[in-house]
Amino acid sequence: MPGIKWKPEYSVGDPGIDAEHRELVDLVNTAAAALLAHQPDDDIQSAFGDLLRAITAHFALEERQMRETRYDQLQPHKDDHERLLDSLRDLMDEPRDGETAAQALTEALEEWFAGHFRVHDSRLHRKLGPH
Repeated sequence: MPGIKWKPEYSVGDPGIDAEHRELVDLVNTAAAALLAHQPDDDIQSAFGDLLRAITAHFALEERQMRETRYDQLQPHKDDHERLLDSLRDLMDEPRDGETAAQALTEALEEWFAGHFRVHDSRLHRKLGPH
């Protein structure tokens, strides 16, 4: 079954942020499970909506923190956020064919999470410290 498993390398060293990131991974897996189970389109849209809302809220919080601290890598970090949101919207608009759609969702987001958490978020949270 497609899905993202939490890996130690996803950790940014801040327990609160790591918990939020785990929640995002869980929401990806919920959307993938809805696709695999061939749930009604309304249920799939709802799962995608929950994921999009959680990601958007998380990004808004991070971006506010970056602005408040005058973080020197705000724009590249924000650009990477936008890249994921664009990918997620594209995936939401694609036809729903169960396993293929679930695989595309998990692969795209797992690849993005791995790179973003490792590069952008770990740097940000080392600079911010515990918060």
